[in-house]
Amino acid sequence: MHMADALLSPAVGGTMWAASAGTIAYCSTRLRSRLDDRKVPLMGVLGAFIFAAQMINFSIPGTGSSGHLGGGLLLAILLGPQAAFLTIASVLVVQALFFADGGLLALGCNIFNLGFFPAFIAYPLIYKKIAGTNPGRIRLAVGAIVAAVAGLQMGAFGVVLETTLSGVSSLPFTTFLALMLPIHLAIGIVEGLVTATVLSFVYKARPEMLVESPISPQGLLRPARVLLLGFLAATLLVSGMLSWYASAHPDGLEWAIAKVTGKEEIAEPESGIFPALASLQQKTSFFPDYSLPGPAKAPVLEAGEHGVAASASAVDLGTSAAGIIGSLLTLAIASLVAFLLRKRPETA
Repeated sequence: MHMADALLSPAVGGTMWAASAGTIAYCSTRLRSRLDDRKVPLMGVLGAFIFAAQMINFSIPGTGSSGHLGGGLLLAILLGPQAAFLTIASVLVVQALFFADGGLLALGCNIFNLGFFPAFIAYPLIYKKIAGTNPGRIRLAVGAIVAAVAGLQMGAFGVVLETTLSGVSSLPFTTFLALMLPIHLAIGIVEGLVTATVLSFVYKARPEMLVESPISPQGLLRPARVLLLGFLAATLLVSGMLSWYASAHPDGLEWAIAKVTGKEEIAEPESGIFPALASLQQKTSFFPDYSLPGPAKAPVLEAGEHGVAASASAVDLGTSAAGIIGSLLTLAIASLVAFLLRKRPETA
């Protein structure tokens, strides 16, 4: 659900940049006196995990579309809303700057749609109401699924509203909305199931992280080694290997645009701020389309018992390298943000 610049006017894009920047400032102020040392490494590792997870587009059966994990809700549950928003912002900045995933003008919209709605609305008003203060596995799973669906529905509505208010494209509000909400309902269900599965792992490893109760100072300062190693291993596995099997179908946003216009992408205007932003992004995107620079490699196809399939030689190690590098960049940026905002010991 990463928006491209072609969907936005400079006025709407600039407004959402201001909204996201203001939310980042608010979160930073709140965390400066509240972020304990336990969250510093966790923010970095979870940011890297979400970056890797977003590389995996899963097919939505019967639609010709695909979706990927947003991650905002999972981050909010494990880190709290403020730290979650800063972490998802770190992920999206890395994607936009170094991977050309989402436009630079649209970066404010993407941060707000994928960060604000799950962290500040779906998490406190839906997930926490269902899960309660001492949740069991069933309440965790139900809360995760319902909140994930709600968060993605709000994000999809935000995309449609921002596009319509921009007036740059000819996408009609009603038709665009009627396509965006159902496809992101399906994507939200998958995200909810994935989130519930991850929470089940956390529930086994560190159940106190999912319970609203005071934690002893020792618990706060003790690194969550099992969680950190588990998420780090999953990050390397997903970005280094599972990324080979991402669906080639267009994501929910591209699919909805194609249903209306016949094309998955809308051409950017050739005047104003758009060419300058496109040129800047081209210069900073060292790994466009999550691959190493160089000529594109066509997949090698082989005939098998069940038809034509990609052979092992079609595996693109460039995607693995780009994914791992992107995950490490996200880990570094999110960790740096957490380190700068961590609570300092009071001096006499």
